[in-house]
Amino acid sequence: MEQFLAQLVNGLTLGVIYALIAVGYTMVYGVIELINFAHGEIYMLGAFFCVTFITAFGMPFYLALVLAMGCCAVLGILLDIVAYRPLRKAPRLAALITAIGMSIFLQNLAMVIWGSRPKPFAQEAVPAYLKATALDMGGVHLTWLQVFIFAVTLTMMAVLYFIIARTRIGTAMRALAQNKTAAALMGINVNFVIGFTFALGSAMGAVAGVLVSVYYNTLYPTMGYVAGVKAFAAAVLGGIGSVPGAMLGGVILGVAEALGAGYVSSLYRDGVAYAVMIAVILFRPSGLLGKSIVDKA
Repeated sequence: MEQFLAQLVNGLTLGVIYALIAVGYTMVYGVIELINFAHGEIYMLGAFFCVTFITAFGMPFYLALVLAMGCCAVLGILLDIVAYRPLRKAPRLAALITAIGMSIFLQNLAMVIWGSRPKPFAQEAVPAYLKATALDMGGVHLTWLQVFIFAVTLTMMAVLYFIIARTRIGTAMRALAQNKTAAALMGINVNFVIGFTFALGSAMGAVAGVLVSVYYNTLYPTMGYVAGVKAFAAAVLGGIGSVPGAMLGGVILGVAEALGAGYVSSLYRDGVAYAVMIAVILFRPSGLLGKSIVDKA
C-alpha cells in the first residue's frame, strides 16, 4: 500500500506536467487542426530560457520563470507566422512535415547555443522551502516542490478555462474551432486568434519545461522530443481537440507510467503508458472525452 501511494503521488506529479504540455497540442489542433510537433521543443526552450536568465543575468527564480513564459509565447507566435501561416490553405501533410522540420531545427539550434550535454538546473536559485518535505507519513513522501507543481498546474488550468469560457478571445477561439470561414465573415481576426492560441499554449509548455527541469534537476536539448510525444499521446488519449480531455489524458498517462515503473520495471514504464493509451483508443477511437465526428452527405 505504501508503495502504491508513493507511486501514485509521483504519477500525479508527472501527469499534471504532461497535461500542461498536452493542452498546447490540443488547443492548436482544435483551432486549426494542426499537430504542432515543435511544441515539445518550446517546452525544452522554456527550461533553457529560465536557466539562462538565472545564471547569466542573476534573476530570481520566479522572475526567470515569468520571462521564460513570455519568451516562449513570443516564440510560439513567430513559429506560427514563419512556419504555419503561409501553409494555411496547403494540404495538411505539408504543414505536418513543416512542424517536424521546425522541431528538428529548434533541437539543433538549442545544441548550438547551449551544447548537447545534459545540464543541471540552477538549484541555488530555487527557493529553499520548495526543497523541504511537506508530508512524510505512511510511506508517502511529498515535497513542497510537488505541492508547488500541483498548485501551478491547477491555477493555470483554471485561468485557461476562464479565458476559453468567459472572455471574448475565448469565444473567438471556440468559433474558429467550429468554422473558420464563418468566424472570419463575422469579423473575427483569424490570424490574431490563432497567434494568441499559439502564445497561450507555448507559455504553458514553458512552465512545464521549467517544472520538470527543477524536479529532475536536469535539462538537455532533446528533452522535448520524449515529453512531446508523451503529451501528444495524452492529448489523443483524452480526445484530441478537447482541453479537459488533454488534462485527463495527461494524468492517466502519468499515473500509468509511474505504476508501471513501480510494479513492472522502470525499463517498461513507457510501454505500460502507451499500452493504456492503445487500449483506450481501441475501444473508444475518439478518446475518453473526444466527440465522434460524423460526415454528412
